[in-house]
Order: sequence, then C-alpha cells, then structure tokens
Amino acid sequence: MNRSRTARERVRAEITREIVEIARRHLATEGAAGLSLRAVAREMGMASSAVYRYFPSKDDLLTTLIIDGYNSLGRAVEHADAGRDPADHGGRWQAACLAIRAWALARPHEYALLYGSPVPGYRAPEDTVAPAMRDTLVIGRIITDAHRAGVLAVPPGGPAAFEGGMAADVARVRELIMPEVPEETAARAVTAVAGVYGWVSFELFGQFQNAIEDREAFFRHSVAALGALIGLPAPVGESAA
Repeated sequence: MNRSRTARERVRAEITREIVEIARRHLATEGAAGLSLRAVAREMGMASSAVYRYFPSKDDLLTTLIIDGYNSLGRAVEHADAGRDPADHGGRWQAACLAIRAWALARPHEYALLYGSPVPGYRAPEDTVAPAMRDTLVIGRIITDAHRAGVLAVPPGGPAAFEGGMAADVARVRELIMPEVPEETAARAVTAVAGVYGWVSFELFGQFQNAIEDREAFFRHSVAALGALIGLPAPVGESAA
C-alpha cells in the first residue's frame, strides 16, 4: 500500500511539473493575463477537468509560477553572493546586482510576471512573500555586514530626519531586512534596490532602444553609483568612482 501511494505521489509530482513547465512556456507567447488552464490541458492531451485536479484555478497556477520565479531569482542572487569574499562588501553588492540582471535577461517572461504589469484580478497570497524577499535579504545582509565591519561611508551632512509616514516606512524596512543599520542607510538602500530593478525593467521592456547600446557597461556604472549612494566601498581591486 505504501509503495502504491509513493508511486501515485511520483506520478502526481511529475504531472504537476509538466503543467508548470508548459504554463511557463505559455507565458512567453500569451503573457500572464492570457494564461489558460484549458490551453495547458490541450497541449498535454488531457481533459481540462483533469488539470483542475492539480490546479483548481488559474490563480493557483500563477501563484506556483510566481513562487518558482522568486525562488529561482533568490537562488541566483544567493549563489552570486556566496561566490565572493565575505569581506568584499562592494564586490558582493556588484555580484548580487549582476545576478539579478543576468537572471532577468535569461528569463524575461518570468521577470515580467514578477515585476511587470499586474495580472487583472489576481491577488498574490501570503505564500509569495518569503520567496519574494530572498534576493532582498541577501542585499540587506551585505549592507549589514559592511556596517558591522565599519566600512560604510557616512552620508555627507549627517543622517536625515524622517517624519510621518516615511519614518514608519524606513523603520519597517530596517526591522524586516537590516535592523542594525542606521535609518539613513536603510532609506538609501531602498532607493538603490529600486534603481537596480528599474534599470533592469527599462532594459527588458525596451526603454533603452536607440539610446543605450552598451547596456552591460552602463549597468555596471549604475550599480557602482548606487552602491556608493548606500555607502558601500568599491569592489576589491577596483578604484572608487
């Protein structure tokens, strides 16, 4: 009986993987809004009612694709960070940012699902939060490590005084991602991370057409500038800009 149950579980897992892979391919041709369980079922040669036993709704399938995408991106950033000297905080920041761009260029339709236009009517469940934070937590750890090591540059003019809603926002970011760093550093980190993803989105969604040709060089320059905004040192072996 146990062997029979295990065999059924293996079959179910294999069919689930196949559904997800086909749906991932459909993202490239139909986009997230056009994703259809019936179309996936047709490609698999299954009745649509059979597919619904694995994914009761399109939203369930989208959630799986989103979680898989965030986890894939998170692993790429974690791997990039692990490959650098822990004491090379600027190099770790650079490696993490380059990993984000490389992942996005290799999987543009998954990136669009995560960071492009919202899918009409879809609301991401709580299950997506932890996977979505994996890359951000790596960056928070890099900045925290630099702060502990005493190598973060102090912003000119001293820390800003945050008031009202922004003060609450900065406090929330510190608590979630980098509780040890000064508030000003946390605020700058938000700006820097938004800048990295904004750059990647501009590149993927065609905003640099007929303007920026050497995009890798420009991206590296932007990463260096954003790292300096946070107060991170230049990567080991590179002079500061």
